[in-house]
Amino acid sequence: MCAARLRSTDNALQPRRESEREEMHSNHNNAYHDKDETVTVEAEGRPEDMVGLERDRRSIVLLTFLYVLQGVPLGIAASIPYLLQTRKISYRDQAVFSFVHWPFSLKLFWAPIVDSVYVFRFGRRKSWLIPTQYLIGLFMVLLSTNIHEMMGENGEQSISVSSLTAVFFALNFLAATQDIAVDGWALTMLSKRNVGWVSTCNTVGQTAGYFLGNVVFLALESTDFCNKYLRTESQSTGVVTLSSFLYIWGIIFFVSTTLVMILKHESNAMLQRDHDNQSVVSAYYQLWKIVQLPSVLSLIFILLTIKIGFAAADAVTGLKLIEEGVPREHLAMVAVPMVPIDIVLAIVITKYMSSERPLDVLLKAMPFRLVLGLGFAVFVWWAPMTKVSDGTYPLYFYAVLLLSSALHQAAVYSMYVPVMAFFAKVSDPVIGGTYMTLLNTISNLGGNWPSTVALWLVDGLTWKGCRDGHGVCSSISVCSEEPKTACTLLDGYYVESVTCFAIGVIWLKLRGRKLRELQELGPERWICRQ
Repeated sequence: MCAARLRSTDNALQPRRESEREEMHSNHNNAYHDKDETVTVEAEGRPEDMVGLERDRRSIVLLTFLYVLQGVPLGIAASIPYLLQTRKISYRDQAVFSFVHWPFSLKLFWAPIVDSVYVFRFGRRKSWLIPTQYLIGLFMVLLSTNIHEMMGENGEQSISVSSLTAVFFALNFLAATQDIAVDGWALTMLSKRNVGWVSTCNTVGQTAGYFLGNVVFLALESTDFCNKYLRTESQSTGVVTLSSFLYIWGIIFFVSTTLVMILKHESNAMLQRDHDNQSVVSAYYQLWKIVQLPSVLSLIFILLTIKIGFAAADAVTGLKLIEEGVPREHLAMVAVPMVPIDIVLAIVITKYMSSERPLDVLLKAMPFRLVLGLGFAVFVWWAPMTKVSDGTYPLYFYAVLLLSSALHQAAVYSMYVPVMAFFAKVSDPVIGGTYMTLLNTISNLGGNWPSTVALWLVDGLTWKGCRDGHGVCSSISVCSEEPKTACTLLDGYYVESVTCFAIGVIWLKLRGRKLRELQELGPERWICRQ
């Protein structure tokens, strides 16, 4: 018998993806189920009763640091759309670049290889972790020498979106591979009694890394922010540039990876005992058996379509605010108060959510999140009306921005936490984390593809016109004979916002009942038999 088993910011005003948030927290579910297995997991071969929190303290610090390293390239990649938007690139180019977030949605395809192929004497996890982190460092150092040309900052060539996409896709591919290795190592690095700390290490570490790569970078790269808050004399550039920031973190990756390679060792005792018969073929065969289950097929369809209604709000809102003149570093700083809010939301929702019917909370939160999507469209429409004469935005604008973001996070977590709880509910520990990884991967993909499509369609759905000598914006045919400047009659973002809302309402009507039916199924409906 093979068991059905599985393993952001999704803030509409931030470039972070919900898929990244799911990766940050999915380790907790793996750890939870692995503790139910009949084979006791020992911490790197040490007897469990000899290992307390004090003995695991160094391992907890190391795990947290490894997750910090993982979050940095994700944060840097998420900051690039903000930099590109200030350079007035098209939304189709933004859609192309959005593919850099897909590796975390596709890592299931190579995760069995990372889990099964390794050099025994070097260590199952270090066989992938060490070369992967060295490659990330090398990518960052090499990219630091060419990023100015790719971003079109030398004035001699245009922005190379295809090159940027290829490079950052490769960087996130390496980060996803590092994530697979660290996730696996985490469950054997800590003792069984402390394995629950894996979720904390993951959440704290990757959030901190993302914060450093995104919020801190955008603030230190901003000339206005640095001159206003960090300097006594104004200068023409920020404290760091994208090039110098990449170079610094490339060196940090080199140094830290070398220290991990030398100072941290894996114990192969449990590895030898439990994985002699594990093969790549068997891992892919398990996945194939799982996806053939009717209940899993129904859930996969739901996961791939449930986030269509939020695509415009999640993918386009922040970029539209930058287009209206809101400083990108100010948008990034909204993430600072969101961190404690996210933690409190997760705790509160988990506490009051039914473990038997977790999706009831999701179904109640979904209409609220759909309405918020329309609210963001209204907010973007209202933004230019608040702008003062010097081009800045008043304090009350940012107060509304922060409130909107907090409400959105409440809706996001009210959908995210129940989904993770449901994944944990239907999982079976027999085949480790394969099932959990499968459903998380599908869920991640269900958030990424609508966002990419939404970005791609914005320009095509926008109705362009021209402004005549009297300042009136009309269709091109009306003022074709007069001196004119380009203007927008109807922004495609608003068309998408209404369309996504309608699709979300229809989805909730048609698929909400099926979602309730899935959570009523017994465990036997989620188990595949050979």
